[in-house]
Amino acid sequence: MTYPTPLIPHGSDNFGVLQETFRWKIPEYFNIAEAVCDRHQVHRDRVALYWEDASGQSAEYTFGDLIELSNRFANVLVGLGIQAGDRVGIILPQRVEAAVCHLAAWKIGAISLPLSVLFGIDALKYRLLDSAARVVVTTGDPLDRVEALRPELPALDLVMDCDRRKGGFWDLVDQAASQTKCLRTRADDPAILIYTSGTTGPPKGALNAHRWLLGNLTGFELSHELFPQSGDCFWTPADWAWAGGLMDALIPSWFYGCPVLGYDGGRFDPERVCQLLEKYRVRNAFIPPTALKLLRQLGSLDRFDLRLRSIMSAGETVGSQLYHWAQEELHVQINEMWGQTEFNYAVGNSSSMMSIVPGAMGKPYPGHQVEPLDSSGQPMADGEIGELCGWRDDPVMFLGYWNREAATEDQFMGGWWRSGDMGYRDSDGYLWFVGRGDDVISSSGYRIGPGEIEDCLLKHPAVAQVAAIGSPDALRGEIVKAFIVLAHGHCPSDDLRDDIQNTVRNNLAAYEYPREIEFIDELPMTTTGKVRRIVLRDAERRRKGVAD
Repeated sequence: MTYPTPLIPHGSDNFGVLQETFRWKIPEYFNIAEAVCDRHQVHRDRVALYWEDASGQSAEYTFGDLIELSNRFANVLVGLGIQAGDRVGIILPQRVEAAVCHLAAWKIGAISLPLSVLFGIDALKYRLLDSAARVVVTTGDPLDRVEALRPELPALDLVMDCDRRKGGFWDLVDQAASQTKCLRTRADDPAILIYTSGTTGPPKGALNAHRWLLGNLTGFELSHELFPQSGDCFWTPADWAWAGGLMDALIPSWFYGCPVLGYDGGRFDPERVCQLLEKYRVRNAFIPPTALKLLRQLGSLDRFDLRLRSIMSAGETVGSQLYHWAQEELHVQINEMWGQTEFNYAVGNSSSMMSIVPGAMGKPYPGHQVEPLDSSGQPMADGEIGELCGWRDDPVMFLGYWNREAATEDQFMGGWWRSGDMGYRDSDGYLWFVGRGDDVISSSGYRIGPGEIEDCLLKHPAVAQVAAIGSPDALRGEIVKAFIVLAHGHCPSDDLRDDIQNTVRNNLAAYEYPREIEFIDELPMTTTGKVRRIVLRDAERRRKGVAD
């Protein structure tokens, strides 16, 4: 199969014309693994992945390596009886095994299930049960958690350890045949299942098709200033377990045959990051605003030989201060982007062909239609706030929520997908984010559902009632704050606060724990007994001096 690359002709300089004239040409048959891996057989010696960890250990993997390794693991999966549509869980940091698992799953028509290494036992249990994953590949602490859960996961046939040689992932891969044929999947066939947080109830699995990759590409090319260019090399600190790290960085870079830097280093270290950017001559990056703020804390970056030519940022608003800092210190204009797992890479900027308005989300990328609508589905006038909605007939649109047909249909209003984000369009066509129409917390680029946190906290014997909200934070955008009504016989104390926080740390994820806890006598409620989080949010914003 041949692919028109790039989709946006180099030399293009009129964003408006591209918006008006671009048309998708989605083939009937399309497989992500074939498109980003196997078709690079002709350039098999080209480096696909530079990898390094916190200790300084490093490795390089070519496209030829990826082809062979993914072929071998695909054969392992087939030998285990994994079939098209089965779920393959991947709980790994930025390392080659994670990429190989995705590629192998897609080659046989299975559905890859990326899960964060930060997930605690409750978060893993819910997702592995709900998805009925048959295989999990992991190592370290997540391995211990999954093994502890195995008696409660009837669908799980095998757990593979990447760091155990005998009987582990690499042992099985080494023994498998190195040749296989990629399944001829349709573009609409399911490829990847990513759990995303909502306001009510548990997280929902957003199921995306193979065409999802193609739908990302116009935004990817434009946000990285007509990607690819000679010498391009990509890096992101975003976890490959999320849409941002996987489909906004790793996978589209490989579509174009460009190398990616993977770093397995744990907590974000801005000094180390700059050293890596210099060492590997990284030219393109997706860096969330929180990470950019940490880089800014280093002061002058003149001591590093940085060669960045493009930065895309998403997950929260960049803001004018951060935008101007990047111009001065990184000599790059940040292209802000907006999207969600269900409808990704839909709106953004491209400084090479449009004026950047700091604070604005940008404009719909070619091939995407996004409108602020009222509750009846009618478009808002310029300057009027509505819910940001995406047109359903779009290759980047998700297939639906896993085993939740009613919840899927609830997200649509006629032909429009409802994002839950509120915004408006100005007279120049730029879209602006105002806030969420629901209660999802956006912290350091993570979307966090308050319901999951509240359910976890209610397991603590001292917690009678709880409400979790996003509290404004200069570094992270928002932090999780919990308002707690204590059970009878318990009194507020620092020790109790620490113990309650650890309940979330240990059972959900480190980024979900409430950094602030306020003990109160009662929660604001509606007449039907629902917590009025908006009352708590508004009071918190006033307390922190944040204007509405």
